[in-house]
Formats: sequence, structure tokens, C-alpha cells
Amino acid sequence: MRFSIITPNFNGDKFLEQTLKSVLSQRNSDIELEYIVIDGNSTDNSQNILKKYESDIDVLIVENDTGPANAINKGFALATGDVIAWLNADDIYYPQTLKRVQKVMENSSEAAICFGGCTIINEPGEEARSIITSVKEFFYPFSCRFTFQCINYLSQPAVFFRRQSLEQAGILREDMVAAWDYEFFLRLWHTGKSCQIKGTPISSFRWHEESISGQNYTTQFMEEYEAAREDAGQMSIQTLAHFFVRWGIVGIYSLMAMSRNK
Repeated sequence: MRFSIITPNFNGDKFLEQTLKSVLSQRNSDIELEYIVIDGNSTDNSQNILKKYESDIDVLIVENDTGPANAINKGFALATGDVIAWLNADDIYYPQTLKRVQKVMENSSEAAICFGGCTIINEPGEEARSIITSVKEFFYPFSCRFTFQCINYLSQPAVFFRRQSLEQAGILREDMVAAWDYEFFLRLWHTGKSCQIKGTPISSFRWHEESISGQNYTTQFMEEYEAAREDAGQMSIQTLAHFFVRWGIVGIYSLMAMSRNK
């Protein structure tokens, strides 16, 4: 089983090296890894960091893009692996992540999507927002397309998918601001089932003020609702449930933002 991991980056030097090391450390005799990094002509120290690891990166593209979705789509076009995922330049994989994914996907031939636990960390790398993580994990035993239409309980850094599923579902929508991953996963779910990597988390999502979700959470949850409505139907139970989930989460995030500002 060959993995293709894509990292999009633009001026992400603050966490980029940690991300690169977390991916490259997955490579061993049991794991065949193709690592693709797409940099949007960063103007910070990213170029120096990438040069340091260039010999270990299989494909490095440095050119202008229109955003992370565009960069990831470039990576999709270059990927040759059987299993594909992307890891943003501020997130990390834990040791043995790809080995654990490989084991589960080899035993779940019908699965289009494989997912595991994902902690939320802050800028220093400390675990944060553990309540949100617990809420997401609550839905893992009930994982299916119906449940996912009701609420987005998957964390993108902990999601992997088969190449043939990508070919059937199509690439990321570049017209969306923040929820293109959720909309993409909804389409992937039409191509097969999901399987879970049980046990300890396999990755971490770093939340900070400059992140996409940190800056655009209101837009993100609006786009997620619209994607769920399009996938499940205007008058479906899932759409109704997602409507209330959306406003509940936005309300909680708004209160958290107010608390930080104080």
C-alpha cells in the first residue's frame, strides 16, 4: 500500500518544520510514502525550511496558487498513492499513524474513508478544547453518511481515503472559503463506507487565531450547513438537525471568542 500525503503551505514557517518532520518520520521499511508539498510562493522563512528537507520530499512545487484548496488539488493531480490525505502546515501526525492506517484499510476493503482520533492543540502544542474533541468522539460508534450529514464529527487531519474514491468523487471545491473539506468528505461517502482507527489519536489539529477555522468559523459552519442540505435534501431530517447544530456551535464559538477578548 502506497501513501500520498500532501501539505499545502503559504507563509506557514511558524509550524511548518514540525509538520514536515511528523510526516517524514512515518517513512520506514513497512510504509511506502510519497510526500508532496505545495508552497504558494511563501515570503517568510518557509523556503529555507523546505530547502532543508528537500531531499526527503518527493515532489516540491513552489508557485502561486489561489488558496489551500487549489494547492491541495494540485497535489491530488500529482499523487500516485493508493491512499491519499493532506496535512496542513500547522498540523501533525503522531508516530505510527500511517502504519495504523495501513493495517485498518487493508482489513476494510470496502471502506472509502478511514478516520481516527484527533486532538486539538494550541500554538505551543498543548491540548486544548478537549470538550469539542469529546463531542466529536461521541459520534464515532455511529459513523455513517446519515450521521455525518447531521454533524461534522471528523477532523480533517485524521482522515484518509482511497485513490479510486477520489477519482469518483472529484477534487475540492475552490469556490468555498472554509468548509471545502467537509463538502469533499460528503462526496467521498457516496463511493464507499468508512472505517475507524480505534485507540489513541493519530493526529493533531492546531487551532490558532490565524487558522482558517479561527478566522472564518461563522462562514465555515454556514458552508457546512449548505453542503449538508445539498447532499441530504432541503426537507430531510439531517438538514434540520444540521441547522440546529450549526447555530449551537456558532453560539458556543462566539462565547469563546468573547471570553478570549476579555
